[in-house]
Amino acid sequence: MTPKATTVKLNNGLEMPVLGLGTWLSKEGEGIDAVKAAIDAGYRHIDTAYFYQNEKEVGEAIRAKIEEGVVRREDMFVTSKLWSTYHHPDHVEQAFQKSLENLNIEYIDLYLMHLPIGYKFIDWDTANLMPYDADGKLQFSDVDFIDTWKAMEKLLKTGKVKSIGVSNFNSEQITRLLAECEIKPVTNQVECNPSLNQRKLTEFCKNLDITLTAYSPLGRPNYYEKDPDNMPKPALDDPKVVEIGKKYEKTSGQMILRYLIDIGTIPIPKSSNPERIKQNIDIFDFKLTEDEIKTMDEFHTGKRTVPFSLCTEHKYFPFKIDF
Repeated sequence: MTPKATTVKLNNGLEMPVLGLGTWLSKEGEGIDAVKAAIDAGYRHIDTAYFYQNEKEVGEAIRAKIEEGVVRREDMFVTSKLWSTYHHPDHVEQAFQKSLENLNIEYIDLYLMHLPIGYKFIDWDTANLMPYDADGKLQFSDVDFIDTWKAMEKLLKTGKVKSIGVSNFNSEQITRLLAECEIKPVTNQVECNPSLNQRKLTEFCKNLDITLTAYSPLGRPNYYEKDPDNMPKPALDDPKVVEIGKKYEKTSGQMILRYLIDIGTIPIPKSSNPERIKQNIDIFDFKLTEDEIKTMDEFHTGKRTVPFSLCTEHKYFPFKIDF
């Protein structure tokens, strides 16, 4: 079996594996198989979200591997996220409970606020996660993310969640949260890949003892192929990356994930391909040199593959500033 990922100590003293499996778009049988394959390959960090609508599959796969004796519950680190329609403080605990019931794994290791932006709450029954109006415009709420966070802090007292954090927050929003709240987030999960290497935000968070988790770490090649004028070109097939990979007998994907770990982030690559899943965690037998990291840094353009363009008018839209 491939060695498990090393861990990083969070600001609350708990350990988080420095590489995980992302599960966005992994649904039904594919989601179950991907998580099982990941656990067999040595992954102990699985990232999901209520919005992904696959928490039940993730939980089923983890429980199956526990029953097989492959892992114990305490070996696993599972992340889920509060969706934007549930930002009102009165809705946070119930939304969390839904995720916990979906997963059915006793507790959640890390619960994130998926966005600083709140969407309009419709009702619990329809579970309308993208509430568009009659004109096709996304409807927002004006709930302050500070109030949402304070409700998340209360979840820690239940013992059903071990750590809380944020996602898609910029430096100013983190600064404000720290000034007005009691508990520091353990991580900020943001898009991070060679095209958007988040060096400034990573350093900012590091100075506050907050980790940075990297989603879409390999870019989005399929999106680029469909829209090359607006999407950043992934570094995956670039000759410079391929050449560095030859030195270590690694793929371009492995080179990029190693780079992201070497610059201090926690990548969570998504894959449903068992061989690719194995490859992605087989990166703990080497490190890049300073010169190789500098070469990888050259791919940074600041362009996003996940711009949240429907949310630009919201007062808490996070991407109006540099980091």
